[in-house]
Formats: sequence, structure tokens, C-alpha cells
Amino acid sequence: MEGEPHDALPGTPTGGTTPAGAPGAPDTPDGPGTPGGPTDAAGGTAGAGAEGAAVPAGTALPAVPGGPAGSHPPDRTQAILEATKQVAALLKGAGHPFALAGSVAAYAHGVPKSLQHDTDFAILREDAQAIAQDLEAAGIQVRVPPEDWLIKARSHGEEIDLIFELARHPVTPDLLDRAHTLPVDSVRMPVLAPTDLVGSLLAAFSEHHCDFGAVLPIARTLREKIDWDLLRRENEGSPMPEAFLYLLERLNVIEPREATP
Repeated sequence: MEGEPHDALPGTPTGGTTPAGAPGAPDTPDGPGTPGGPTDAAGGTAGAGAEGAAVPAGTALPAVPGGPAGSHPPDRTQAILEATKQVAALLKGAGHPFALAGSVAAYAHGVPKSLQHDTDFAILREDAQAIAQDLEAAGIQVRVPPEDWLIKARSHGEEIDLIFELARHPVTPDLLDRAHTLPVDSVRMPVLAPTDLVGSLLAAFSEHHCDFGAVLPIARTLREKIDWDLLRRENEGSPMPEAFLYLLERLNVIEPREATP
């Protein structure tokens, strides 16, 4: 889940910058006139493409990490969407109640976003074992991390978090019943309602994780669909969520709270 630490699998790409020279790292082409740049017999850069990137003649382009050449989606956002669709289809087919959460839920609600993190699904704690078995039967790797509020899966080279506590609040049937059914890259699935989605993000703020910049565009886009009075009541006395709500007021994203007479 975004905002919570993830224990990475050994050897698993984490989405960070690949060190130069490592397998799959992009080569840095030598520019014109740079000493040491590979040249052909005529003095030009060997294997230069249409945009001038230097590729030594006869060098095979590396396969995209995560699977055989041509099997992985061309960008991170599409890879995350493919993983989301596969897991959602399996959960729907098995009849497990669930709702999409996190940044992919925001994307489904129309927030323009380049997805860079894992996919989050809210599930019921009592369904966790059956869901793990169904995913494993479909060939999806599942593991139980040290955290006792989720299980993890991996699909299309992307992490999937199946969460039964959103920021220390248990996922309930009422929460899932309030979900909106929306298309996610052509596959329809339950998605957390806007108020529940932003509420879960506010509840995740803490002294150790307080990234207002990641939540601000979500609040801006969905502001007319959110019950702000409810979120104020739920977060009363919590410094970080209250600070974020005050920021929204100062930025004219939401109306200021009426002063108590």
C-alpha cells in the first residue's frame, strides 16, 4: 500500500533508477566529437538511430525486465493496469468482495496520474486465506509479509497489496458496499468511493510519512465528490490530516470550516 513500507523480494526491481552498467540499464550515448564513442569505418557513430542514440553495430537490444521480450507492457502505468485487471478479474470470478484502493483507485475516478506504485485492493480479513489460495491456483505468486494487515501478490512484474486494514482501520462490508463500479482500462470493478478513498489517505499521514504533494491532486480532482465535513469529523484532533485540510482551505480547494459561535 502506498505510504506503508514494503519488504521487497530479493532480486525484485523496485522501480528506482537502475545503476549504469547494470543489466537492463540504458546506455549513455557518446555525443558527436566525444572521445571514445564507437564509430564505423566511415567515421560515423556505429548503429546511430533516427534520434542519434549510439548503439554499437550488431548489439542486441536488451529484453524488458519482467518477462520474455515483447511480453511486458511498454510502460510502468500499463504494467500496473494489467496486473490490476488480472487480479480484479480473479476476485470477481471467485465471488470475493473487494474494492480497488490507493493511486489506481484515484486513476479510476479520473485523477490524471502516471502510476509508479503498486496496486492496492481492500479485502475482508476473513477472506484473505481463500483469496491467497485462488490467486496461487491461477499462477500468481502470493506471500505473507511480517505486517499483519495485508498479504502480497505479484503479477506482470508488479506488486499487489491485498489489504484488510486501511491505515489501521479494518476493511468492513459497509466500506465495500459503498464502492463505485468503474472501468479500469476496460475492466469494470469496485473502486473505493471518493470520500472513503481520500479518508484512507488522510488516515495514513504520520510523523514518518506525510506526503501532502501526492494527495493534493487527488483532493483537487475529486473535491466535489467528497464529504469534507465527514472527513473533518473523523480526523478531528489528528494533527497531520487537520494540517492537510487546512492547506486545502488556504489553496481554495475546499470552503473554510465555519467558525463555531
